[in-house]
Amino acid sequence: MLVYDILIIGAGPGGYVAAEEAARLGKKVAVVEKQSIGGTCLNVGCIPSKSYLQHSHWLLSMQEASRYGIESRLEKIDFGRLVDRKNQVVASLQSGIHSTFKSLGIDYIEGEAQYVKDRVFSVAGREVTAKDVILATGSHPFIPPIAGLEQVDYLTTDSFFDVQVLPEKLAIIGGGVIAIELAFAMAPLGVEVTVIEVAPEILLTEEAAARQVIQKKLRKMGVKIYQGARIKEVTAHAVVLEDRQIAFDRLLLAAGRKPNLQLAKSMGLALTERNFVQVDQYYETSKEHVYAVGDLLESYMLAHVASAEGIKAVRAICRQAEEPVDSLGVPRSLYTSPEIASFGLSQEEAEQAGYDVLVQQLPFSYNGRAIAAAETEGYVKLISEKQYHLLLGAVIVGPQGTDLLQELILLRQAEATLDQVTDAVFAHPTRSELLQDVAKRIVRHD
Repeated sequence: MLVYDILIIGAGPGGYVAAEEAARLGKKVAVVEKQSIGGTCLNVGCIPSKSYLQHSHWLLSMQEASRYGIESRLEKIDFGRLVDRKNQVVASLQSGIHSTFKSLGIDYIEGEAQYVKDRVFSVAGREVTAKDVILATGSHPFIPPIAGLEQVDYLTTDSFFDVQVLPEKLAIIGGGVIAIELAFAMAPLGVEVTVIEVAPEILLTEEAAARQVIQKKLRKMGVKIYQGARIKEVTAHAVVLEDRQIAFDRLLLAAGRKPNLQLAKSMGLALTERNFVQVDQYYETSKEHVYAVGDLLESYMLAHVASAEGIKAVRAICRQAEEPVDSLGVPRSLYTSPEIASFGLSQEEAEQAGYDVLVQQLPFSYNGRAIAAAETEGYVKLISEKQYHLLLGAVIVGPQGTDLLQELILLRQAEATLDQVTDAVFAHPTRSELLQDVAKRIVRHD
């Protein structure tokens, strides 16, 4: 039997980052993975989608340049080479994780972990155990119950990036972050994209003004959007709504994800009412010395959250316990063009929490760098409070919105005030100046 200090099941962002932290803290560590190292994010999520979004960004930049006198002609799109580039990016990052594991002495065990007893598991014919176990088994695509779906060769976000031939007509069922990012990735490549959302609007996790910006951009790109759709059935080549049929040659289901609970259930771990693994503030489950992180938990299904939770679980095991991940400090991003990035409390949530709220916003058309770059879509919105001018939340809709947002998260982490932002010297011309301009309006109570 293989014996370790810490056994981590799942090599996604929660698992491999936890393993590296544990090894650096002197623990003997093994990681079990039944598919590919890096998990959903690296193999079929964050990284492949950003590679495809970069392809679309290049094409949109060509179109934008032609408006201002730089004429070019698109000869063809070699989709196979774009897929190859995506695969190279993924392989490079996988290699980096393997290299780090080797340098830290982390054992990587390929195979599916089957629960035996206590903290003993069977993997590829071998038994492995540890004093402490961290479950980081991730999630899988949710398949909605739609009539006729079982007869269709549909794609999910797990299989979409295996497609080798660019579709002519792509129908996407779902209007959340993943669905909309892939619509942005495919439409500039010449794909006729249709988004079908059963909810009243796409991107309901974002504020109304941000949704409107993205809807406008999607329609400008030629993407058709059906919101509040009632799907009757799916046939081999069409999604049948109550009032129309939407033809496709490829169908993508992007209706969210569900946690992989098979192992947790076989271990008898307690679950929440919403069917996630129940943990305490240190990420320990209902069984002592068994922890859970990432998509298994009732928190944000985001790679950076899983990584942060993995680190905190390891530190708790090593008697260096910390506060759990602060949900109000988590950046939430949509990598469209423009991006949507947000964190913290909305205006309504801040008011409900009892703050005397101050809110200001300015459009990117107010900013010299954005004007010079012809990237003026969107705005910066800051949510603060009257007494100390503490930053409670922010929404940035615009170019490199997520990168700009990180400055604000660091500000909140340091317990700084917006007065300090107004006193700082910002480089000119930069997009970050818009953060200071909005902060000045709050401080002056404009």
